[in-house]
Amino acid sequence: MTGVLERTVAPVQRRRRVRVGFLASAVTIGVFLAAAVTPHVLAPSDPFTMDFTRALQSPSLAHWFGTDESGRDLFSRVIYGARESLAIGVGAAGLGVLVALVLGSIAALAGRILAGIVNRVIEVLFAFPTLLLALLLVSILGSSPLTLVIAVGLGSAPGYARMVRGQILSSKNSGYVEAARALGHARFTIFRRHILPNALRPLIAIFTMGVGQSIVWASGMAFIGLGVAPPSPEWGALLDAGRAYITQASWLIVLPGFVIVVLALAATTLGKHIQSSLEKGDA
Repeated sequence: MTGVLERTVAPVQRRRRVRVGFLASAVTIGVFLAAAVTPHVLAPSDPFTMDFTRALQSPSLAHWFGTDESGRDLFSRVIYGARESLAIGVGAAGLGVLVALVLGSIAALAGRILAGIVNRVIEVLFAFPTLLLALLLVSILGSSPLTLVIAVGLGSAPGYARMVRGQILSSKNSGYVEAARALGHARFTIFRRHILPNALRPLIAIFTMGVGQSIVWASGMAFIGLGVAPPSPEWGALLDAGRAYITQASWLIVLPGFVIVVLALAATTLGKHIQSSLEKGDA
């Protein structure tokens, strides 16, 4: 009897934990989206107003995240930086998924020679360090949000392309595709109606998780001077600006870094929940 109760209670507890994790991540992402859309509502002060008499004040009730070297409220700057940081994350993840979809589709469906060439391109991009790619793009395009989007997007595309290729090859050899061929459907129709939707389904979860990952990468590049330059409130720029005061005012790096980690964890949790739901749907 006890064993039966344990087998019954355990799945219920797991479902509750999953539901709580999903709701917590969804609410967290909702808060960040609200900060990106209406920062003036959540920010207690102007993020660009300087007051040198309040420079480098530690976190308090008046300034939740403290103040920076110019006396600007750090919490307000984090709120206003959400729009640019999320735009970089979404743009980089979207670019990575788009490039992966193109490369993966060609590698899976093209002829032997073209598919071989594309596979070699994917392998080269996969082996090419993202940091080195960022340095190359910064030297060509200059330091800007667009540079971060392109560098991070191209850096993440090869891994996604391999997933797309595998998914398309699996769908290509499935029974419903064979039935469509037997009915005389055109190759493009089969690709559009049957193969592409099945390849896109896992990309939804990948894109969600990729947003958080892209923000972490972009912030890391900005921290070493390859991203948006201060005094922009973009989160990577905040880390870059606080680097000189890491021993004197550690909150300038710790608190924006904590915000980045929270968003990345929320996006990853939400993406994994979506992936689990899609896998259950397939089952």
